[in-house]
Amino acid sequence: MAEHAVEPDIAGLKIMVVDDSKTIRRTAETLLKKAGCEVITAIDGFEALSKIVDNKPHVIFIDIMMPRLDGYQTCALIKHNRDYKATPVIMLSSKDGLFDRARGRIVGSEEYLTKPFTKDELLGAIRKYS
Repeated sequence: MAEHAVEPDIAGLKIMVVDDSKTIRRTAETLLKKAGCEVITAIDGFEALSKIVDNKPHVIFIDIMMPRLDGYQTCALIKHNRDYKATPVIMLSSKDGLFDRARGRIVGSEEYLTKPFTKDELLGAIRKYS
């Protein structure tokens, strides 16, 4: 199998990546597009919330530490909306603490990935929840 082969089980899925870091957004976008996903990016929670309505992503990755509206607040708002509460939200953070993981669960996130994440972690999380 070629290294850049489209992943048939996740090809065509709409994935949203919300992070204030351009590097993280670009990295995730590149990995996801190579796997055949459609990628929507947002730089913060406010932009994410407006794009969710228009794009209806299958899975959402959200950075925890962002200006204006952080990842926990954004996740809570998504999970309190009846149209989107079933959408899997995966938190992204450079911190790997128990408190951060627990707080992510409390606001409704399905999973927690520590940055820098690997291609396998990213695609594995999508497979698990899509």
